[in-house]
Amino acid sequence: MARMKPEKLFLLFEELAEKMNINIVQGKGDFIGGMCSVNNETYIVINKVKPIAQRLNVLGFEFSKLNLNNIFIPPALRNFIEDLQQDIFNE
Repeated sequence: MARMKPEKLFLLFEELAEKMNINIVQGKGDFIGGMCSVNNETYIVINKVKPIAQRLNVLGFEFSKLNLNNIFIPPALRNFIEDLQQDIFNE
């Protein structure tokens, strides 16, 4: 099976975030990114000047912390998140 293009995965993460009421914020600076909550709003901040692979890893890592069992996630995106979880677990 062919791998999905990074840009398409990014769009799927944006759709998932919208379903879960999570705001994805892209900024510039000396940071990697991560999840935070401000005034009962959840945000995932990513550095838009970093390579897309790194931005996808930040999104995948942060979504892997959440309960995704009852949410439809396209198989390619679910596989990306699960593969990332497995990589982290094996480190």
